[in-house]
Amino acid sequence: TMTLVAKLDNVRNITTLLKAIHFNELATCFLSSNGIKVTVEEAHCVQANAFVQAAIFQEYSCKEDGEIFTINLTVLLECLSIFGNSSPNTTAAMKMCYNGYGNPLILMLEENGVLTDCNIQTQESSEILDFNFLSTNVVNKIIMKSECLKEAFSELDMTSEAIEILMSPKAPYFRLSTFGDYGDIHFDYPKDSDMVEFFECRQMQVNRYKINLIKPSVKALTLSSKISIRMDNRGFLSLQFMIQNEDNQISFVEYLIPTEVEGGGQPVSYLRNSRGHVASNAGFVNPYFIFYVL
Repeated sequence: TMTLVAKLDNVRNITTLLKAIHFNELATCFLSSNGIKVTVEEAHCVQANAFVQAAIFQEYSCKEDGEIFTINLTVLLECLSIFGNSSPNTTAAMKMCYNGYGNPLILMLEENGVLTDCNIQTQESSEILDFNFLSTNVVNKIIMKSECLKEAFSELDMTSEAIEILMSPKAPYFRLSTFGDYGDIHFDYPKDSDMVEFFECRQMQVNRYKINLIKPSVKALTLSSKISIRMDNRGFLSLQFMIQNEDNQISFVEYLIPTEVEGGGQPVSYLRNSRGHVASNAGFVNPYFIFYVL
């Protein structure tokens, strides 16, 4: 019997999520009975996780919790999109199978009676960052409607090297700033704004994040309806995006980004994790829990 068998009536329900984290070629997949967590990293600095819950699939069976492999995400997305977006009225169905370490990921796609099989080579998973981002260490948190941030991101100055995020118990409460060729730009969001669903600020924090580490998350922002922004006691940033698929099911994508260090050095607050030690990070955390828990 296969380690993983997953069937989906509408392949777009998974491609949308994977596109939200597709800023690098390789992705690491963590399999569990709760679903598939797909992780993409860049320059050992930014990490994105897509949580594909088992409930999204019409059939889902995972025989071995904790199975891990790395795959070329660009190739996977090309295979999943092999029928293209021919028409919004027709959807391709998919069956995904994986038979454990060293075996390829097998995709069977069907649309209007036309069948396609794809075998994608898997690799042994490389080291994954453990940002050690714990909800118990979260100092500040805001949940907002994504539309207002989409507007802000389209108007912020991308020539700025960094984006500054301020959270304060007093006005301006939540502020985004850039400092680029066109001067300083600020976006303020009062905590009682219609766009703000939840606001909790235990202490004032002002942190800067490299703009090229934030940029990949704009893909997820564009697809999302809500965003949860959290900062921990080290200033590390968690951006959680709530994404609704065509069947009105909700999934989550999370980006983790370290704060910029004075003097341009690399942040040293996180640990590297090797294949043998990913258990703490590999677990499929209930995304509803991480989004709404304080």
